[in-house]
Amino acid sequence: MHLFKSAVVCVAVVAICGCDRSQPTPPVATNNTPVVEPSPVPPPSVEPSTPIPNPTPPSTTNNPTPVELPESADSIGMEFKMIPAGDFLMGSPQTETRRNEDEFQHRVRITKPFKMCVHEVTQAQYEQVMGNNRSMFKGAEHPVEAVNWVDAVEFCRRLSELPAEKAAGNIYRLPTEAQWEYACRAGTTTQFSFGDDEADLGDYAWYAENSANKTHPVGSKLPNAWGLYDMHGNVWEWCLDWYGDMPSGSLTDPTGPTSGRSRVRRGGSWSHDAGDCRSALRVNYGPAIRRGNIGFRVSLSPSSK
Repeated sequence: MHLFKSAVVCVAVVAICGCDRSQPTPPVATNNTPVVEPSPVPPPSVEPSTPIPNPTPPSTTNNPTPVELPESADSIGMEFKMIPAGDFLMGSPQTETRRNEDEFQHRVRITKPFKMCVHEVTQAQYEQVMGNNRSMFKGAEHPVEAVNWVDAVEFCRRLSELPAEKAAGNIYRLPTEAQWEYACRAGTTTQFSFGDDEADLGDYAWYAENSANKTHPVGSKLPNAWGLYDMHGNVWEWCLDWYGDMPSGSLTDPTGPTSGRSRVRRGGSWSHDAGDCRSALRVNYGPAIRRGNIGFRVSLSPSSK
C-alpha cells in the first residue's frame, strides 16, 4: 500500500514539473537589449531601412500613480532657439544624386518667426509630463522613442496646459514639415545642414555607421548653424503634417494636406545610413505606429497663434 501511494506521488510530481517545463520563459528586457515583438502591419509608407520592432506597451492598472506635473517647459530643462522668418527651397534639386521622387523642390516662405526646441524631447522630460516611458533604450538624457504621433501631440497639449505656460498663453505643437526642414537647413541648400560630404556626418549625427545600434544622449554631437542638435540622426522626428505629394508651386506657411493615412517624420535615425539623414528626405508612417527609432521635438509660436 505504501509503495502504491509513493508511486502516485511521484507521477503527480513528474506531471507538474512537465507542465512547468512546457511553459515558455518570458524574455527579460534590459537597458541594452530591448524585447523584440512582431511589428504590426503598417499602412503604406516609405521606409528606407529595416523596420524596428515594436516595444512592449506599458501595463495599465485601475489605480495609476498620480503624476506631479512640473511648472513649465523651462522647469524641465527644455531650451528653445528663435528661428527667424524667411524663405527657402524645400526639397532636393534634380541634380542631387540621392534625390527621391517625393522631394520635388519648391520655394516656401515662412512668414513668422517661431521657436524650435534645441534638443529632441528626452525621456526625463517626457516622463515628467506624461508619467510613463515606453522607450526601448533607457536613459534620462536619451531621446524618448517608441512614441507614436498621437503620443507626441498629447505631450504638446499637456505641456501647453502647465501652469506657467497656460498663464503665458504659450501653445506648443509639433513643427510643420516646412518648419522642420527650414530649421534643419539653417540657411543651407546642401544635402546636410553642414554641407554635402557624407564623411562629415559623424560629427553631427548618430546614424548606422557610428551608433552601435542604439540611441545616444541628446546634444552629444555638433549643432547646425542655428544651434539645433540631432536634426540629423539619433531618432526620427514626427511632424504635424499629414503626408502627401510635394506641390510644384511656391507656398506660404504650408501645413500639408487636410487629411491622409500617414504622418510625416524627418531626420533619419541611429538605424539608418547617411542618405536617409539628408535634410530633404521625407518618410511617412501611420500615426499609431511606435518604433524604437522614432521620437520628436516641439515648436512654439511666440505669438501663441
